[in-house]
Amino acid sequence: MLNDITIGQYIPGDSPVHRADPRVKIILTLVFMVSIFFIESYPGFFMYLLFTCVIIVTSDLPFRYTLKGLKPIMFIVIFTALINILTTQGTYVFEWGFIHISREGIDAAVKLSLRLVLLVMGASLLTLTTTPISLTDGIEKLMAPLKIIKVPVHEIAMMMSIALRFIPTLLDETDKIIKAQSSRGADFDTGNIIEKAKSFIPVLIPLFISAFRRADELAVAMEARCYRGGVGRTRMKQLKLGKVDFAVSAVMILFTTLVLLLG
Repeated sequence: MLNDITIGQYIPGDSPVHRADPRVKIILTLVFMVSIFFIESYPGFFMYLLFTCVIIVTSDLPFRYTLKGLKPIMFIVIFTALINILTTQGTYVFEWGFIHISREGIDAAVKLSLRLVLLVMGASLLTLTTTPISLTDGIEKLMAPLKIIKVPVHEIAMMMSIALRFIPTLLDETDKIIKAQSSRGADFDTGNIIEKAKSFIPVLIPLFISAFRRADELAVAMEARCYRGGVGRTRMKQLKLGKVDFAVSAVMILFTTLVLLLG
């Protein structure tokens, strides 16, 4: 399950999506996520799913690997869908005791599930096609106007980038600790929810120790390279908008406008 989380991972490539400016990708991802909540028709959801699949193919990303990132959220999707099905009132299609299932509840559950799937896929595509350094530069450039009111833009962008970068590292560390504890006789599969939660206590302690150790090593490495924040900092690669960025932006804007108008 831990190995199925794709948010924070990066797969090298030379596709148009990989070469696009990180600022453009961040803005378009936000537009993608916001526009999902304005869709109310199933043809609109189908077009968004088809469009997402086209982006995956264009990015030269392993299709199965991208879909694998949906496994960790399946519990949330199913749980929220059940809540909507059982609590939404309307035209009932099934009644048994205190259980009442309405047509409106099923409709709301399906649409909410599709929105969650699209949100996770959109966030995964951003990190899978953008390096952590590019993400940091893009976020910092987009937040640059906040420097006027003394907001530490560079530090915030750096923290967000480090957090994204450490997601796969900590997941890999967690997987190693679970395997090590299992080889020593620890049982993480049997028992009820409370017993399973208690069984993970031996995993949390070494995980926290490992996280603090890695944070200390990172701090030492940054100090050894004379890192002093964003003051006077230069970049080897400057962000510049190119033809690919305008093409990607035009396609995304046209598609979003078309779907919203049809919806």
